[in-house]
Amino acid sequence: MAFEGLSDRLDNAFKKLKSKGSLTESDVRDAMREVRLALLEADVNYKVAKDFTNTVTERAIGAKVMESLTPAQMVIKIVNEELTALMGGTQARLSTAAHPPTVVMMCGLQGSGKTTHCAKLALMLKKENHRPLLVACDIYRPAAIDQLEVVGKTVDVPVYVDRDNKCAEDIAMKARKEAEIKGFDVLIVDTAGRLQIDEELMEELARVKKAVKPHEILLVVDALTGQDAVNAAEGFNDKLGIDGIIMTKMDGDSRGGAALSAKKVTGKPVKFIGMGEKFDALEPFHPDRMASRVLGMGDMLTLIEKAQESYDEEQAAKLEKKFRRNEFTLEDFLEQMGQMQKMGGVGKMLEMLPGMGANKISDDEIEKSERELKQM
Repeated sequence: MAFEGLSDRLDNAFKKLKSKGSLTESDVRDAMREVRLALLEADVNYKVAKDFTNTVTERAIGAKVMESLTPAQMVIKIVNEELTALMGGTQARLSTAAHPPTVVMMCGLQGSGKTTHCAKLALMLKKENHRPLLVACDIYRPAAIDQLEVVGKTVDVPVYVDRDNKCAEDIAMKARKEAEIKGFDVLIVDTAGRLQIDEELMEELARVKKAVKPHEILLVVDALTGQDAVNAAEGFNDKLGIDGIIMTKMDGDSRGGAALSAKKVTGKPVKFIGMGEKFDALEPFHPDRMASRVLGMGDMLTLIEKAQESYDEEQAAKLEKKFRRNEFTLEDFLEQMGQMQKMGGVGKMLEMLPGMGANKISDDEIEKSERELKQM
């Protein structure tokens, strides 16, 4: 679960603060030392962790905090604000073209999940009533074109393919014309990846960028690679100039250091996070909501949004009438449980409830609850 280890360590540090009626400067510095260690253990960049705790300490030892009725809560509030600022402050949205199509260029190293996330982004935009077109511009790996066609078919989004053309920028330009003619308002360009950043890769990406003039260049990085993900982001940004980051496999990263360091190190925001293998498991990145989750305060806004996506209002009204008339059946109950599973199951829901983060309840207990639901 994302940030599980960090949440535990921060929780312990704040418990010590809360146990004291009044705080001294020494108490705050001790707590911030623990916070810094927690951030370093979560694989946060050393300079980022040091700057963060220094800023929090400076704000926390101010007279307003020390003299307040709840100094510990004031310190936690400051940590929350600084954590939100560290991850970007506000949600960074996709840029859109004044005259469609909006061109989104996807880049990244091999194995980061770039091609799959082209389809995930296309599905998300499709749900927002856009008409996306995927473009296969990886001319080196034949399986990449096949993979994009497969994932495109899965999310029911067309894919522009030109197998005989060995010029990526030419394919991209032709796809753009196709989008203009056929009325697609978003063009998602899947480019070639490499095992490492090299000049050849960057030159090709620069040519594609020059040819189609993308409104958005998104870098796909694997959260599980920790600081390597941040280094890759820094390298791509220096050589290509990216606009944002898609952080994949966030659901499997218990540390979360890459997500915390990326914005500070590269200056570019994390725009989306991959929270699972399913094609609808791509979420916009909200720094304030993520900070709230890290500090065990839950994320009610995301929970409400997921509920709105999963629950049919008309169906909910019918169920309400059934309840009032005492006609609620086992079939209705089964449907309700199915809708809950659509929201991510017990584990995902607990993670978003205040004070009920998944790190407060063991994985075994969550698995047991999931098993019981299936059995039911």
